[in-house]
Amino acid sequence: MFTGLIRELGSLKGRERRKEGARLEITASPTLLLRATVGSSICVNGVCLTSTYVDEESWIAELSDETLQKTTLGTLRIGTSLHLEPSLRLGEPLDGHSVSGHVDGLGHVLERTEGEGLWKFSMPIFISTMTAPKGSITVDGISLTIVECGLDWFTVSLIPETLRQTALKDYRPNQSVNLEADPMGRYIAHALAMRNMHTS
Repeated sequence: MFTGLIRELGSLKGRERRKEGARLEITASPTLLLRATVGSSICVNGVCLTSTYVDEESWIAELSDETLQKTTLGTLRIGTSLHLEPSLRLGEPLDGHSVSGHVDGLGHVLERTEGEGLWKFSMPIFISTMTAPKGSITVDGISLTIVECGLDWFTVSLIPETLRQTALKDYRPNQSVNLEADPMGRYIAHALAMRNMHTS
Protein backbone atom coordinates (compact mmCIF):
# COMPACT_ATOMS: atom_id res chain seq x y z
CA MET A 1 0.00 0.00 0.00
CA PHE A 2 1.18 3.51 -0.89
CA THR A 3 -0.02 7.09 -0.37
CA GLY A 4 0.71 8.76 -3.71
CA LEU A 5 3.14 11.18 -2.08
CA ILE A 6 6.41 11.01 -4.00
CA ARG A 7 9.35 10.59 -1.63
CA GLU A 8 12.01 11.26 -4.25
CA LEU A 9 13.01 11.02 -7.89
CA GLY A 10 15.14 8.19 -9.22
CA SER A 11 16.14 7.45 -12.80
CA LEU A 12 15.94 4.53 -15.21
CA LYS A 13 19.52 3.28 -15.45
CA GLY A 14 18.85 0.22 -17.61
CA ARG A 15 16.18 -2.03 -19.10
CA GLU A 16 16.99 -5.55 -20.25
CA ARG A 17 14.41 -7.48 -22.25
CA ARG A 18 13.97 -11.06 -21.12
CA LYS A 19 12.25 -14.05 -22.67
CA GLU A 20 9.19 -13.11 -20.64
CA GLY A 21 9.13 -9.52 -19.42
CA ALA A 22 12.08 -7.31 -18.59
CA ARG A 23 14.51 -6.32 -15.88
CA LEU A 24 14.73 -2.68 -14.81
CA GLU A 25 17.64 -1.07 -12.99
CA ILE A 26 16.68 2.08 -11.11
CA THR A 27 18.98 4.55 -9.37
CA ALA A 28 17.91 6.01 -6.04
CA SER A 29 19.28 7.84 -3.02
CA PRO A 30 20.94 5.95 -0.16
CA THR A 31 17.87 6.65 1.98
CA LEU A 32 15.47 4.99 -0.43
CA LEU A 33 17.88 2.13 -1.15
CA LEU A 34 17.66 1.24 2.54
CA ARG A 35 13.95 0.60 1.93
CA ALA A 36 14.59 -1.33 -1.31
CA THR A 37 15.88 -4.50 0.35
CA VAL A 38 15.21 -7.71 -1.59
CA GLY A 39 11.49 -8.52 -1.46
CA SER A 40 10.42 -4.96 -0.62
CA SER A 41 7.77 -3.13 -2.63
CA ILE A 42 8.55 0.23 -4.24
CA CYS A 43 6.05 2.22 -6.28
CA VAL A 44 7.66 3.40 -9.55
CA ASN A 45 5.61 5.90 -11.56
CA GLY A 46 2.51 4.38 -9.99
CA VAL A 47 3.50 0.74 -10.54
CA CYS A 48 4.15 -1.53 -7.54
CA LEU A 49 7.45 -3.35 -8.18
CA THR A 50 9.38 -5.82 -6.02
CA SER A 51 13.09 -5.38 -5.43
CA THR A 52 15.13 -8.42 -6.46
CA TYR A 53 18.60 -6.92 -6.00
CA VAL A 54 20.06 -3.78 -4.45
CA ASP A 55 23.56 -2.25 -4.24
CA GLU A 56 25.01 1.12 -3.24
CA GLU A 57 23.61 3.01 -6.24
CA SER A 58 20.56 1.23 -7.63
CA TRP A 59 18.03 -1.57 -7.28
CA ILE A 60 16.56 -4.06 -9.74
CA ALA A 61 12.99 -5.20 -10.40
CA GLU A 62 11.64 -7.93 -12.67
CA LEU A 63 8.62 -6.99 -14.82
CA SER A 64 6.13 -9.34 -16.45
CA ASP A 65 4.88 -8.92 -20.01
CA GLU A 66 1.54 -7.86 -18.51
CA THR A 67 3.19 -4.95 -16.68
CA LEU A 68 5.08 -3.91 -19.81
CA GLN A 69 1.88 -3.92 -21.87
CA LYS A 70 -0.35 -2.13 -19.34
CA THR A 71 2.06 0.59 -18.14
CA THR A 72 4.62 3.04 -19.49
CA LEU A 73 7.59 1.25 -17.94
CA GLY A 74 8.37 -0.66 -21.13
CA THR A 75 8.72 2.44 -23.29
CA LEU A 76 10.44 5.04 -21.09
CA ARG A 77 13.85 6.22 -22.30
CA ILE A 78 16.97 5.35 -20.32
CA GLY A 79 17.74 8.26 -18.01
CA THR A 80 14.07 9.19 -17.52
CA SER A 81 13.25 10.56 -14.06
CA LEU A 82 11.01 8.23 -12.06
CA HIS A 83 8.65 8.89 -9.15
CA LEU A 84 9.59 6.60 -6.25
CA GLU A 85 7.67 5.77 -3.09
CA PRO A 86 8.42 2.91 -0.67
CA SER A 87 5.47 0.98 0.72
CA LEU A 88 3.62 2.45 3.70
CA ARG A 89 4.73 1.19 7.11
CA LEU A 90 2.40 0.66 10.04
CA GLY A 91 2.11 3.90 11.98
CA GLU A 92 3.19 6.18 9.12
CA PRO A 93 0.72 8.96 8.20
CA LEU A 94 -1.59 8.46 5.22
CA ASP A 95 -1.26 12.00 3.88
CA GLY A 96 -2.34 11.30 0.29
CA HIS A 97 -4.91 8.58 -0.44
CA SER A 98 -4.86 4.80 -0.55
CA VAL A 99 -2.83 3.71 -3.61
CA SER A 100 -2.34 0.04 -4.52
CA GLY A 101 0.23 0.43 -7.29
CA HIS A 102 -2.01 -1.52 -9.68
CA VAL A 103 -2.42 0.60 -12.81
CA ASP A 104 -5.96 0.73 -14.27
CA GLY A 105 -4.96 2.15 -17.64
CA LEU A 106 -2.95 4.71 -19.57
CA GLY A 107 -3.82 8.35 -20.13
CA HIS A 108 -2.10 11.25 -21.88
CA VAL A 109 -1.35 14.87 -21.11
CA LEU A 110 -3.86 16.89 -23.14
CA GLU A 111 -3.23 20.41 -21.88
CA ARG A 112 -0.83 21.90 -19.38
CA THR A 113 -0.06 25.35 -18.07
CA GLU A 114 3.38 26.73 -17.44
CA GLY A 115 4.03 26.53 -13.73
CA GLU A 116 1.06 25.90 -11.45
CA GLY A 117 -2.46 25.76 -12.80
CA LEU A 118 -5.04 23.49 -14.36
CA TRP A 119 -3.83 20.43 -16.28
CA LYS A 120 -6.02 18.19 -18.45
CA PHE A 121 -5.45 14.47 -19.02
CA SER A 122 -7.19 11.87 -21.15
CA MET A 123 -8.33 8.59 -19.60
CA PRO A 124 -9.93 5.36 -20.85
CA ILE A 125 -13.73 5.54 -20.72
CA PHE A 126 -13.98 2.68 -18.23
CA ILE A 127 -11.96 4.67 -15.68
CA SER A 128 -14.53 7.49 -15.84
CA THR A 129 -17.00 5.21 -14.00
CA MET A 130 -14.59 5.25 -11.06
CA THR A 131 -13.91 9.00 -10.94
CA ALA A 132 -15.75 12.07 -9.70
CA PRO A 133 -15.03 15.77 -9.08
CA LYS A 134 -13.16 16.23 -5.77
CA GLY A 135 -12.24 12.54 -5.87
CA SER A 136 -8.69 11.22 -5.98
CA ILE A 137 -6.72 9.78 -8.88
CA THR A 138 -3.10 8.64 -9.17
CA VAL A 139 -1.08 9.96 -12.13
CA ASP A 140 2.35 8.30 -12.49
CA GLY A 141 2.22 7.55 -8.78
CA ILE A 142 1.16 11.05 -7.68
CA SER A 143 -2.00 11.45 -5.59
CA LEU A 144 -4.04 14.25 -7.20
CA THR A 145 -7.53 15.67 -6.67
CA ILE A 146 -9.85 15.80 -9.68
CA VAL A 147 -11.34 19.22 -10.43
CA GLU A 148 -13.65 18.21 -13.29
CA CYS A 149 -14.06 15.04 -15.32
CA GLY A 150 -15.90 13.91 -18.42
CA LEU A 151 -16.33 10.66 -20.27
CA ASP A 152 -12.67 10.39 -21.30
CA TRP A 153 -10.86 13.29 -19.61
CA PHE A 154 -10.22 14.91 -16.25
CA THR A 155 -8.50 18.02 -14.91
CA VAL A 156 -6.36 18.59 -11.85
CA SER A 157 -4.97 21.75 -10.29
CA LEU A 158 -1.24 21.55 -9.60
CA ILE A 159 0.46 23.56 -6.88
CA PRO A 160 4.13 24.67 -7.02
CA GLU A 161 5.17 22.12 -4.38
CA THR A 162 3.87 19.22 -6.50
CA LEU A 163 5.81 20.46 -9.52
CA ARG A 164 8.92 21.00 -7.42
CA GLN A 165 8.87 17.50 -5.91
CA THR A 166 8.00 15.57 -9.09
CA ALA A 167 8.94 15.26 -12.75
CA LEU A 168 5.58 16.66 -13.91
CA LYS A 169 7.24 19.97 -14.73
CA ASP A 170 8.97 18.22 -17.64
CA TYR A 171 5.82 16.53 -19.02
CA ARG A 172 4.52 17.74 -22.37
CA PRO A 173 1.25 17.23 -24.30
CA ASN A 174 0.75 13.66 -25.62
CA GLN A 175 3.02 12.15 -22.96
CA SER A 176 1.65 8.85 -21.65
CA VAL A 177 0.95 8.44 -17.94
CA ASN A 178 -0.07 5.56 -15.68
CA LEU A 179 -3.49 6.03 -14.09
CA GLU A 180 -4.98 4.38 -11.00
CA ALA A 181 -8.49 5.26 -9.87
CA ASP A 182 -9.32 5.73 -6.22
CA PRO A 183 -9.88 2.19 -4.83
CA MET A 184 -13.20 3.30 -3.33
CA GLY A 185 -14.42 4.35 -6.78
CA ARG A 186 -13.28 1.02 -8.21
CA TYR A 187 -15.23 -0.97 -5.62
CA ILE A 188 -18.38 1.14 -6.06
CA ALA A 189 -18.25 0.80 -9.87
CA HIS A 190 -17.83 -2.97 -9.54
CA ALA A 191 -20.69 -3.26 -7.06
CA LEU A 192 -23.02 -1.28 -9.32
CA ALA A 193 -22.03 -3.36 -12.34
CA MET A 194 -22.76 -6.58 -10.44
CA ARG A 195 -26.12 -5.23 -9.25
CA ASN A 196 -27.08 -4.31 -12.79
CA MET A 197 -26.17 -7.81 -13.98
CA HIS A 198 -28.42 -9.40 -11.39
CA THR A 199 -31.37 -7.06 -12.06
CA SER A 200 -31.24 -7.19 -15.87
